[in-house]
Order: sequence, then structure tokens, then C-alpha cells
Amino acid sequence: MSPLNRRVVHLASGREWRGGQNQVLLLARALAARRDIEQIVVTGRRTPLEERLREAGVPVRSVGWRTGVSIAALAGTLAEVVRAPSLLHAHDAHALTIAGVAGRLTGSPYLATRRVDFHLRRPTLWRLAARIIAISDAVQGVLVSDGIAPERIVRVHSGIDLEAVRRTRSGEIRRELGLPLDAPLAVAVGALVDHKDHATLIGAAAALRGRKPELHWVIAGEGPLHAALERQIATQSLGDRVHLVGHLIEPLRLVAAAAVFVMSSKAEGLGTSVLDAMALDVPIAATAAGGIPEMLDRGAGLLTAPGDSGALAASVAHILDDADLRAGLIRQAQNRVEYFSATAMAEGVLSVYRSIAENVDLK
Repeated sequence: MSPLNRRVVHLASGREWRGGQNQVLLLARALAARRDIEQIVVTGRRTPLEERLREAGVPVRSVGWRTGVSIAALAGTLAEVVRAPSLLHAHDAHALTIAGVAGRLTGSPYLATRRVDFHLRRPTLWRLAARIIAISDAVQGVLVSDGIAPERIVRVHSGIDLEAVRRTRSGEIRRELGLPLDAPLAVAVGALVDHKDHATLIGAAAALRGRKPELHWVIAGEGPLHAALERQIATQSLGDRVHLVGHLIEPLRLVAAAAVFVMSSKAEGLGTSVLDAMALDVPIAATAAGGIPEMLDRGAGLLTAPGDSGALAASVAHILDDADLRAGLIRQAQNRVEYFSATAMAEGVLSVYRSIAENVDLK
């Protein structure tokens, strides 16, 4: 990178801990190991991301980022840019607003990462970004359809810390969550929001109740649809088989205990919990939504159409019933997940930074 842009100011607004925040942490940790780049993360005060960044030794400027368009976040960003010429990297849509305003006021170039395959509601700042990092081909396709110039988009897959994930052991997670100690578990991890479509997963549980009465379904995550999903579970008389266990500090321990990992999303930028399951040798039944097929390419998992509970149930049953199939899925997943490491993700992002540094006059 040129002297103008060897300093990066990351902007991340999320107050919760989800996949996007983990990607910011993984990227910042990887960059912290390099001597040729300086960085600081502007994020909300007393958030999980701030805490984990500080634990990792990553410089943080914490601000009172309580609303999407935050004056405190803008002031903190401007203060960092005034200190030295910087490249602004927005990691979510709210952060993009701050980066766009700060960039306009200071002349600093900015880029943004797009992690979801939803259509853009306010595309202007996205179109003005020097580059947009799309975390999957699916996300890239949506951006192009929304009018973003293809030459401004770079696909860099999200990644996971493969070594750290593979060290995970389930331990006493079943006892801690009050789950049966010897029953097979179908596990899902994700926020209880509409696009994750846990209603389809619960429908699959209902479809398999008679055929697989020993199977327990465990959904880790919290969100606005919790009450609605509880009602669906009660209505379908699945209270003894489907368990909403809320937010877990260490969801990987639950994934490690699974007989099968299930993702039922109807829209998904990529879905790194699938990568976690792949790294932990847990076979996967998922929907072919968004970027999921990119991870499960070449037979690394079973894919069905979004919204089809019966088909998802059949995939789960097929995995549980067929030892040869399970072994084949795990073997293919072991090979495939190597392409989705945090190291590869960080190198891809660095290449984008360099391309901006070489074209700072980009209009």
C-alpha cells in the first residue's frame, strides 16, 4: 500500500455479536500481525466487539454508537482521519453512512463490505465507494443487479479460524443446556430473524417426528421471532423435541455435539456457521439460498430449495440413515473448507486495500 493508505480505520456499528462482528475481529487480528499496516476500529462502547478486539490487542476507539446515524461515531471517525491520512473501511450499512460523510468531508477514500444478499435500499453511498467487498458470488450478483458497477466489486469470501474451530470440544454442553445425553442432535445456529427461516426448520422437525422420534432439534440464537417460533413449536406439539436455547457464548461447542447441522435460510450472504460445522466434521443439510451453495460445492453438503420443510427433513433423515453418505459429505467438506480460512479472507481484503491505494483518484 502507498503511504497515503497504509492506515485503515475500520467502522463497525453492531451492538450484538453475530457473524459480521466476528469477521471484523478475524480481519483486525490478521492485520495486527503485519508490520506494514496500521489500523484502528471505531465501534460502539461496551459491545462484545469492543471487548474482544481489546482482548486481541487491536487498537479501538469506542464511541456511544447507539443509533445507526451516530454523531459520536462520525466525530470519532473524523478525529482518527485528522490524525493521519487513512482508508475508511465500513463493515455494515450504518457504518457506510459514517464512512461516506467522513470521506466527503476529508477527501478520504472509503470502501464497504456487503455481507447480506438483500437488495440495496439506499444505493448512493454504495455506488460512491472506491470498492465494495462482496462476501459471496450471490452477494456480488445482487449488487450488480442494483446498479453497482462490476469493476468496483471484489468478491472475498468470509473465513473462519480453522485451527481454533477444530480445537473445539463439546464438553458438557448437553448437561448445561438440559439436553438428552445420548440422543442425536440436529443443530442450527443463527439469529431468530425472518431470513433465517427457522419456521421451515421447525416444519422439518414436525415432518420427521414419527420417523425419527429420538432426534432432538436445537436452535441457538436470539431475536425478534423468538415468541413466534415458540408458538409454532407448541402448536405442532414439538416442545419435547425442539429446543430454543437462546444466545450462546460458545455456540461451537453445541455444533461439535451435533449429528447433523441444519441451515434453513431463505436468504444468506454466506453463513459462516456452515463453515464451522464443516471444520468440525459435522454433516450439513441446508437450503440453496444465497452464498450457501458456494460453501457446499462439490458434494460438501446436501442442498434443498428454500422453504421446503419436507425436502429439508428428507436430507436430515438421509444423513442420519446412511453412514457412507455421512463419510462422503464430511470428506468433501474437509477439503472445501480449506478455501474459507481467515488467512485467505485477510489476504483478499489486503489486495483490495492495495488496489485502492493505487487508484486514489477513482471517481
